[in-house]
Amino acid sequence: MVLPRRDALSIPTRLFLSAAFWSVLLLLIAGAGLVTAFRQTTEQAFDDRLSVYLKALVADVALSGDEAPTSPGQLGEPLFELTRSGWYWQVTRMDGATPQTRASRSLFASRLPRLADIGVRADQTGLRKGYIEGPDGRNLRMIERVIDVGDDGTYLVQVAATNEDVELEIRKFTLALALAFGILALALVGTTALQVRFGLRPLRLLRGEVAAIRRGEGEKIAGSYPQDLAPLAGELNLLIASNREVVERARTQVGNLAHALKTPLSVISNEATADASSLGGKVREQVEVMRDQVTYYLDRARLAARSSVIGAITEVEPSLDALMRTFEKLHSRVDFDFDGAPGLRFRGERQDFEDMAGNLIDNAGKWASSQVAVRAFRRPDEFIEISVEDDGPGLPPERREEAMTRGRRLDETKPGSGLGLSIVADLARVYGGTLRLEEATMGGLRAVLRLPAG
Repeated sequence: MVLPRRDALSIPTRLFLSAAFWSVLLLLIAGAGLVTAFRQTTEQAFDDRLSVYLKALVADVALSGDEAPTSPGQLGEPLFELTRSGWYWQVTRMDGATPQTRASRSLFASRLPRLADIGVRADQTGLRKGYIEGPDGRNLRMIERVIDVGDDGTYLVQVAATNEDVELEIRKFTLALALAFGILALALVGTTALQVRFGLRPLRLLRGEVAAIRRGEGEKIAGSYPQDLAPLAGELNLLIASNREVVERARTQVGNLAHALKTPLSVISNEATADASSLGGKVREQVEVMRDQVTYYLDRARLAARSSVIGAITEVEPSLDALMRTFEKLHSRVDFDFDGAPGLRFRGERQDFEDMAGNLIDNAGKWASSQVAVRAFRRPDEFIEISVEDDGPGLPPERREEAMTRGRRLDETKPGSGLGLSIVADLARVYGGTLRLEEATMGGLRAVLRLPAG
C-alpha cells in the first residue's frame, strides 16, 4: 500500500489529523499524570496505615523495652499472626554485641532486610520508605525507623506489607481511566471530524460551483459565502468574465485578419491568372500555398482561442448522429455504423468537436470500400474516446505519422488539401487530447481520437 505524501494530503485531512493527534496526545499525557498522582496518593495512604502500626510498635518498645513481645491485639491486624501472610513487623535491638530480634509470627523463621542496607535514605523525621522482596518472593512495601530509648537501648522498628492491594487499586483506576479517556478520545475525534466538515463546507460549495462552470452548467459562481471566501468567489467571477472577453476579442481579431488577407490574395491571383507566362503560373501556385498557410494558421489561432473558453460542453451522441446522417448522403456507397454510449460529453465547443470528428468520418468515407464504423465510449481516466475505422486499403505503419503532417496528401486522386488530419491532431492537442492512427479490425485504417470528458 502506497501512502500519500504529507504535502499531498487535503486540507480537511490535515486539519483532522492535526486536531486528532493533539487531542489524543494531550489525553495520554493527562492520563499518565492522573495515574501517577493516584499511585502517589494510594501509596501515601498505604504508608500512613503502616505508620500507625509502626507507631504502636515504637510505643510498645519505649514502654517495655525487651521485657515482653508486642501482643497482636495491640496492632489490631490478624494478618501479623498468619504465616507468610504478607504482613510483617520486626523489632531489632542494635546496641548489643549481638543484635536481638523479635518479629511477628507471620515471618516464621525469616527476617526482614534493612532499607538502609539497600541505599534508601531517611527523611527529615528519620523514617525510611521503600520496596523489598519478602520471604515468599512477593514485593513488599516497608517503612522503618531507628529509635533510641535511653538506657533501654537503640532499636530498629520495621513494618512491611504486600502492596498487592495497592497495585490492584492502581490497575482498576488505570483501566477505568483508560476506558473513560478512550470514550472521550472517540468523542473528540468525532466532533473534530464534524467541525472540519462543517467549517470547510463553504469551500466544497465553491468547488462545486467552479466544477459546474467547467461542465457548462453555470456561467458564474452564485450563492453567498463567508466573508473569508466571498472575495475569492468575486475574483473568480471576474476572471471568468475576463476570459470570455479575451476570447471574444481574439475571435474578432482573427476574423478581421482573415478578411484583410483575403482581398490582396484574390487580387494577386486574378492578376496572375491574366498572365499566361511561366511567371504568372508560378505566382498562382505560390498564392495557393499562401492561402493554405493563412487558412491553417488562422484555424489554429481560432481553435486555440475557442479551447480556452471556460464552461463549454458538447453532447457527443447528438453531434455524431448529425455527422453520420450528413456523410451517409455524401458517401452513399458506404454503409455507416455508429455505436455510442449514452450521456457522453466533451469538455469543449461543439464546432471544434464536429470539425475533428467530421474530418475523421469524411476521411474514412473517402477511403472505405463499403463500410465505416464509429464507436464512442468513456475511458476510466476522465477522457472520452472516438474511434473511426474503415475497410479500405489502410496505411502502412511507417506512413501514419506522415499522414498527420500539415499539407501532406498521400494520394493526389482523392480531393482535399491535406490539412484535415493535421488540423484534427492540432486541435486535439490544444484540448489536451491525442489522435493516433492504427490498423483497423476490418482491414483498413482506424483513427482514435481521445478528448477530455465533460
